[in-house]
Amino acid sequence: MPKTFLVVAEARGGKLRQVSFETLRAAQLSAEAGDSIAAVLLGGAGSKALADELAAYGADSIYVVEHSALDNYSSEAYLNALLAVTDSVTPNAVYFGHTAAGRDLAPLAAAKLEAGQLSDVTAIERSGDGVLFTRPLYAGKAVEKKAFTEPNGIWVVTVRPNNIAAGEPDASRQAEVIDVAYPAPSLRSVIREVVKKTSGAIDLAEAKIVVSGGRGVRSAEGFQPLEELAAVLGGAVGASRGACDAGYCEYAMQIGQTGKVVTPEIYIACGISGAIQHLAGMSSSRVIIAINKDPEAPIFKVADYGIVGDLFEVVPLLTEEFRSLLQ
Repeated sequence: MPKTFLVVAEARGGKLRQVSFETLRAAQLSAEAGDSIAAVLLGGAGSKALADELAAYGADSIYVVEHSALDNYSSEAYLNALLAVTDSVTPNAVYFGHTAAGRDLAPLAAAKLEAGQLSDVTAIERSGDGVLFTRPLYAGKAVEKKAFTEPNGIWVVTVRPNNIAAGEPDASRQAEVIDVAYPAPSLRSVIREVVKKTSGAIDLAEAKIVVSGGRGVRSAEGFQPLEELAAVLGGAVGASRGACDAGYCEYAMQIGQTGKVVTPEIYIACGISGAIQHLAGMSSSRVIIAINKDPEAPIFKVADYGIVGDLFEVVPLLTEEFRSLLQ
């Protein structure tokens, strides 16, 4: 019997986040011939304008819930809107990006749908009649492969950004767009204003290149060379908890066990010793480059390339070299 895979798309600033397309691909990898891929757009007025892009990336149908209560993310409002969609679709699986919103909304939806949940999935493969999901364990020191054992149950899955490559878009693809009325329940809380503190224009979780600083930057001004390097490379700037605790930067930039988990193509660690808590947030990066004055720093044990030297000398040299190469 054909199944329906429901993908909850995520938008920011009127644009779909890259993880939405990666999650669509994750659903496609889970599906068999004859199964349908549906997408959900939850947001304020104008959200429907994003439907064509989801269709191009493989959505067969798109359910849109537009309401002023969805202008900003609120777990209560978004859950109510999502349940209005699942009531009409009755999906076999619901997929989310493993983002701040996805990590919050997925377990709430799983509880309401009485579904099983797998979080932080990094790879998907079909095995016989089932699907195997790969996810990290013990701060990335090990991985496990798991499958849902209840054949008729509902799956809830969150997909880690930058791990499952999005499919190729086809602008000629068409999808049915269905409007779903927001149930407008009485909300216990309402978001009036969102004060954003970010590390830059590029989201850390989705950045292909991340330049991070630790206590070795020595001050808030010490991040300036890192920001210049990130700007030249088109990347984002992150930080260790030590740098955040020292007041050198905002906690929105923190990468690690108690911060963000990133998996960029290139991770450049500047003045970061390599505490295990920090490694938990970046050890799955494709290529790790470490810059540190201490040749015995633990970060060199996980780095693909290491530079023993003062970051305030090395980083500007790298910036100039990359600037000349990329012009």
